[in-house]
Amino acid sequence: MISLRHVIPLLALACCTTLPAQQKQTDQRLYVVTYVDVYPNFADDVAKLMRQFTADSLKDPGSVRFEVVVDVARSNHFTMLEVWQSRQAFEAHTAAAHTRQFREKIAPMLGAPFDERLNGPVQ
Repeated sequence: MISLRHVIPLLALACCTTLPAQQKQTDQRLYVVTYVDVYPNFADDVAKLMRQFTADSLKDPGSVRFEVVVDVARSNHFTMLEVWQSRQAFEAHTAAAHTRQFREKIAPMLGAPFDERLNGPVQ
């Protein structure tokens, strides 16, 4: 059985890959999928933090798309779906004050380390 946890990010990212063939060859976008699992008693608090983090991240230079989804069966399992114009834009976002503050706030609530996966377009 295919896990919904793995299908949602793929579907969300698929809708971002409809560039003309000519543009795909030079596409420098970075696609980031991050799984965030927290202790169940922190799910509501983390959902609030995720909403604010999403709003802040969408304002970052180079942000193309930034969404957070939650597992329908386990409300303490979140997936962040990000698209950045470049790796440099993502690294600037990672170094931004709001990103560091978000990670500091969420750290004591984590049930597992962040599972962050960086992906590039198929050329």
